[in-house]
Amino acid sequence: MKSLRMGALAVLTVSAVALSMTGASAHDPNTAEGQAAARTFLADHLPADRHAVSGQAAGVPCVNGKADIYPCKNVDLLSVLPLSAMGGGNGNDIWGWTDPSSGKEYAVVGRTNGTAFVDVSTPTAPKFLGNLPSNGGSSSWRDMKVYKDHAFIVADFITGHGMQVFDLTRLRTITTPQTFTADALYKDFGPAHNIAINEETGYAYAIGSNTCSGGPHMVDIRTPKSPKNAGCVSQDGYTHDNQCVVYRGPDATYRGREICFNSNEDTLTIVDVTDKTRPVQISRKAYSGAQYSHQGWLTEDQRYFLLDDELDESRGTDKRTKTYIWDLASLANPVHTGVYNSPATAIDHNQYIKGKYSYQANYQAGLRILDVSGVASAQLTEAGFFDIYPAANEAKFNGAWSNYPYFASGIVLVNGIEQGLVVVKPNLGAVEPPPVGGKFENTADVQIPDRGAAVTSSVSVSGVSGKAPAALKVNVDIKHPYRGDLVVDLVAPDGTSFRLKGSGNDSGDNVLTTYEVNAAAEDAVGSWQLKVQDVASSDVGYIDAWSLQF
Repeated sequence: MKSLRMGALAVLTVSAVALSMTGASAHDPNTAEGQAAARTFLADHLPADRHAVSGQAAGVPCVNGKADIYPCKNVDLLSVLPLSAMGGGNGNDIWGWTDPSSGKEYAVVGRTNGTAFVDVSTPTAPKFLGNLPSNGGSSSWRDMKVYKDHAFIVADFITGHGMQVFDLTRLRTITTPQTFTADALYKDFGPAHNIAINEETGYAYAIGSNTCSGGPHMVDIRTPKSPKNAGCVSQDGYTHDNQCVVYRGPDATYRGREICFNSNEDTLTIVDVTDKTRPVQISRKAYSGAQYSHQGWLTEDQRYFLLDDELDESRGTDKRTKTYIWDLASLANPVHTGVYNSPATAIDHNQYIKGKYSYQANYQAGLRILDVSGVASAQLTEAGFFDIYPAANEAKFNGAWSNYPYFASGIVLVNGIEQGLVVVKPNLGAVEPPPVGGKFENTADVQIPDRGAAVTSSVSVSGVSGKAPAALKVNVDIKHPYRGDLVVDLVAPDGTSFRLKGSGNDSGDNVLTTYEVNAAAEDAVGSWQLKVQDVASSDVGYIDAWSLQF
């Protein structure tokens, strides 16, 4: 995925590229503004790093904030395979493939001059299997996704690149590195900035191509080696990135339909693409602080969308990475509910959500992992990080380009512009002593029996002197299909109980909120409990997580 819109056609090498990195009004590489933005981006690039970490059976654990040379928190290092060991160039996008016959895991690694395939089934000793060269020239912006055991690969500003199709099952028998050729080449567009795939429907969406006014170019890939043009989404012009799903979210009007959530440079644009011949734009929403709407991802319940804006940090006075939170209760009227400000100063690039975590590749700040369980209250918290660019944290274009967090093994792949393939393993259950006056949390699930006895979840508070505050914040995340059944209490260490919520006729689902309790008479230190009881029949749920904020 690319930093911003690349000029479409003429230039085939990175050194000559003219990239527009400004807002939606300036994409022309022939303009002075576009050329200046291109120079800014390319000026940040550094030679590829040759630092390697491999063959350590247990990897390198994150201890005292460091693993090998890399700053970290709750994320262990397994290996680093530099670009020089897998075909050279600089790194860009990345995706993963799990062989359904063996369970082996593979990395599909984008580089300026091609695509590398790496066996990461032994993640502490990744094995380079070969390279699929770029189809005509080099590009800093290469993107790939996987469907039905095939990789689909596009590149920007290479006039005749098209979409390469590569059969990943060919990797099963490779013992020494190969130079591969594509199994098929789709030619109905030339350069394309990006590609998204809805694996449920079998359609690919080439984004930012020289067709469809830069909007999604839809391709039927249900027969992977015979891709077919399926239509265009061009109503809102250039799309930088998107996610397309069979919609199962809260808006009943669109359930069961195929919906694309497009990051369209200065808006979030939502489109119904069920009928590929007649896509329908549902909404187009701008937001305060927009500089370049870059990419985003849905929470797993499809209720919320987290959007990253690539230029708000470098153009703003506050350089901290920002994540824009959207409530999609109505697809026709998405609501921007808040902004998460990271403690790190860096540009955000690509993020993907798995379970309760968003895995963000934030350039110089590396991989940042956010707990999104408080998203209903527009609250995100950092659960861990692994900084692959230890030299600095600035709003510049170095370091982590993208990541892939979806392997069953729990490993996460990070592709660095200079660093190459970094394989890590989050350890998000690790418990660190919270700072004085900080947050104390329990993320272990506790099942709530239907019309049964009360259950409790405990949080142990230490290191806080004196009494609890008069406005003690209790953050609650309870999953339940009928929250009116629930009675929720906070129990202090001395047994004093504070009623947070009573039962009633509230048919809504889940309790995702923050309560304030006057606990000034209670000692802060000790074991606090969240007590929950289901007092009616027919529905069951569980305590997902809760915390105290002193």
